[in-house]
Amino acid sequence: MNIDQPKTAYLFEGVTESTLPDEVVKAIRSFLKTEHLYVSATREITTKLEILNDEFKHIKDRNPIHLIKTRIKTPRSIYNKLQRLGCELSAESARANLNDIAGIRVICPYVSDIYLVAKLLTSQDDIELIRTRDYIKNPKPNGYRSLHLIVTVPVFLSDHKEIVKAEVQIRTIAMDFWASLEHELAYKLTEGKSEDQIRELRECADAITNVERRMQNLYNILYPKNECT
Repeated sequence: MNIDQPKTAYLFEGVTESTLPDEVVKAIRSFLKTEHLYVSATREITTKLEILNDEFKHIKDRNPIHLIKTRIKTPRSIYNKLQRLGCELSAESARANLNDIAGIRVICPYVSDIYLVAKLLTSQDDIELIRTRDYIKNPKPNGYRSLHLIVTVPVFLSDHKEIVKAEVQIRTIAMDFWASLEHELAYKLTEGKSEDQIRELRECADAITNVERRMQNLYNILYPKNECT
């Protein structure tokens, strides 16, 4: 579930030390401030990606990005992850210890577009690449494939600048199709996946990958001077 930042702020409007304990009010205000930073970070990165996509449309007459989705972790999700990591339960701890509070999912037509978009994004002066996990070249055991980048982006406020971490997941339409259905099935399997189910998921992923590879080959034949090469 995505957080609606204005709605979240509205829920706590008017909360003061007279209605709640001082430490609770401080925690709420701290979270809202942190939430604003991560919402702003997703906007900064999304704008950069949209500009790149628009440029390709005008210059190359095609779009390497099919769709961009964003999400901010819910307070419950942040709380649970901090607990699992054994970290202090605070907004400051979340900022220090969690890399994926802000998430941007970029969906591309072809595998080659994934690496092109990643290269163009991380080559920008104000984007710092912290970590890369390539689940395309090294898929997870169940068949999950995607390129994960942890980056930082500056958020310019009225009187200072904040450096904010975000996770960028870049995948193809086919990878997103598989991941979305796998995610839905995971919620229905309350006792976890059996070995047969994991094997079936992997076989489905392999079949999708094979079709995707054939589509990439067709694209390369039609456009041999692809800018990705």
